[in-house]
Amino acid sequence: MVSTDNAPAPAPDGRAAATAGTAKRQLPSFLVIGVLSTLFYLGLYVVARQVVDQQAANLIALAVSAVANTAANRRFTFGITGSEGAVRHQLQGAVAFLIGLGLSSGALALLALLAPHASRVVEVAGLVVANGLATVARFVLLKVWVFRTR
Repeated sequence: MVSTDNAPAPAPDGRAAATAGTAKRQLPSFLVIGVLSTLFYLGLYVVARQVVDQQAANLIALAVSAVANTAANRRFTFGITGSEGAVRHQLQGAVAFLIGLGLSSGALALLALLAPHASRVVEVAGLVVANGLATVARFVLLKVWVFRTR
């Protein structure tokens, strides 16, 4: 039977079949989730920074927000529903988390070296830049490795 609508047919694992419409939807969805995740991460960082040092606050905020980000992208950007593969996707998403952690930790370490008394606003600005670089790497990893169409 041939469908007359443009909706992708669900695959057995809950993944929407790849179509031009899905590809056009992925980047905007990823960007919206990325902006919301970044705001969540920065909020967590600022709160955690009140009680722990820069690196610990970064680790806590990034770990929590990365799990939420992977789950949201799994569902909304890549159209995967159900629990099948969720743990594997989170573990694969951990690679993207490690890249982001390396970039953000490096940015904080560089800032501490160059401007040891930088304000919280400067810390957050440095994290925004590092997070932007990590976002590009994250999208590529999620698209070509974690949620690729098999």
